Amino acid sequence: MRWTLKPKPEPSKVEELKKELQVDDIVATLLLQRGIDSYEAAKTFFRPSFEDLHNPFLMKDMDKAVERIESAILQNENILVYGDYDVDGTTSVALMSTYLKTRTDTVATYIPDRYDEGYGISFKGIDFAYDNDISLIIALDCGIKAIDKVAYAKKKDIDFIICDHHRPGDNIPEAVAVLDPKRSDCDYPFKELCGCGVGFKLITALAINQGQTVEDLTAYLDLVATAIGADIVPIVGENRALAYFGLQVINTNPRPGMKAIIAEVKKEELTITDVVFIIAPRINAAGRMKHGNHAVTLLTETDFNLAVQYAVDIDQFNTDRRETDQRITEEALIQIEENKEEDRFTTVVYNEVWHKGVIGIVASRLIETYYRPTLVFTRSGDKLAASARSVKGFDVYNALEACSEFIEQFGGHKYAAGLTLLPENYEAFKAKFETVVKQTIDPKLLTPEIRVDMNISLNHINDKLYRIIKQFAPFGPGNMTPVFMTQDIRDTGWGKCVGEDDKHIRFTATQSPNDKLVCIGFGLGDKIDLIKKQQSFSAVYTIDENHWNGNTTLQLKLKDIKA
Repeated sequence: MRWTLKPKPEPSKVEELKKELQVDDIVATLLLQRGIDSYEAAKTFFRPSFEDLHNPFLMKDMDKAVERIESAILQNENILVYGDYDVDGTTSVALMSTYLKTRTDTVATYIPDRYDEGYGISFKGIDFAYDNDISLIIALDCGIKAIDKVAYAKKKDIDFIICDHHRPGDNIPEAVAVLDPKRSDCDYPFKELCGCGVGFKLITALAINQGQTVEDLTAYLDLVATAIGADIVPIVGENRALAYFGLQVINTNPRPGMKAIIAEVKKEELTITDVVFIIAPRINAAGRMKHGNHAVTLLTETDFNLAVQYAVDIDQFNTDRRETDQRITEEALIQIEENKEEDRFTTVVYNEVWHKGVIGIVASRLIETYYRPTLVFTRSGDKLAASARSVKGFDVYNALEACSEFIEQFGGHKYAAGLTLLPENYEAFKAKFETVVKQTIDPKLLTPEIRVDMNISLNHINDKLYRIIKQFAPFGPGNMTPVFMTQDIRDTGWGKCVGEDDKHIRFTATQSPNDKLVCIGFGLGDKIDLIKKQQSFSAVYTIDENHWNGNTTLQLKLKDIKA
């Protein structure tokens, strides 16, 4: 692990913010590192408001989208809400269809089959619309590159409204409206919305057109917060406000489908981390193992008893998914070891029978072992399909773009992408991808990095500091949980390995006679020798709470330790 200490803000700015907010050095430093340098900025950060949300009509084509939907409602046209099969896509479809059904009865939904149709808008989906006399398709979390599909629909007199957040290509589809804040000609102030976030801006614009406000749409924010967490978009700006209020809905009055999932896992108050690791995988499992329609059915169900039945099915899909991705990960690790080449800058594996629904998860797991830009391929019809995952700081989308001569289709983000290619191009692509990464990546990015906010002493850690840090939530990209470093600490002498196969480490750290804090290090069992004999060492950690026998105490959640 590389430990990288973030730059310290200027001492004069720290002093100024300390006085203005009446906080200590640590809190002032943490805020300045997050770009919060005034009372007003701190107020926005700690007390998100609906007023922080931008006017949806600032987004390019929003007026056209609203006009076309209002016309469709007035003319009683059949509308198809179309979305991708992942969490962002299915929550988007649930959000848009639920809202539109409050205005019209002529709304249908469509999620493409991951295996039969693949990612994004499909010809099959358009044919379904045509066969069912649908004249308007609203596509969410996909469509920004579907130039040929939108043209095909146009020939069948079907209009498209696209709500996407992926990077556009050189040309934009000729749809009635293309809502995407990443369009180069879009002046919308916040560029990092997820697909469901763009969908929420559209229903906000429709609501404003009906004389309502964004606060009338609060009930939809459980879906938006789930998509924000699952899609790993920065939790800053609008996303922070949407996630903040969405979490409130999840924890106080979630829709029946969400409530049923939460009841399955029996957890009282959920954080954004819980949303990412508890709610999102279950929603995702439907599209991975069966069909994304199951997720939409659960998220749009109004009867709680029925939702509970659907949630049981979804939970089973998730169990199947876990078993499948664990097996494939083991097979992929064996394949890497058997074909190990020294000094490779990438990891690329392929097996034609691997389950297409979990190859993205497998790619992420392989990065945990071999920290390299990673591609996991399987067969999909007469082509090969892959999920790409990257290491922090390296743009895998750009790397794939440089290999486009061998690729049939690709799309995605800086850190996650998907692609298809012809089997005969696999070896050539693999070689080109290795060359591109080798020529463009900074070699230090191939060692995992821990970004450390600041170096503090153990005596700085107390309940007051922890209470303030908790108010920094919701955490996520752009606002990660503060990570601290403390040097020259020792174990009090009772440190030991815990857990299955002694994988974890637990000890009490001390720096001076009055400082004693329990530390838990998951996956750090192999570092037990470092704390033996009471020698001094350094640790990086987050501050956490431990609940035991009715008592709550502070503890340090270790990320790494070094001599």
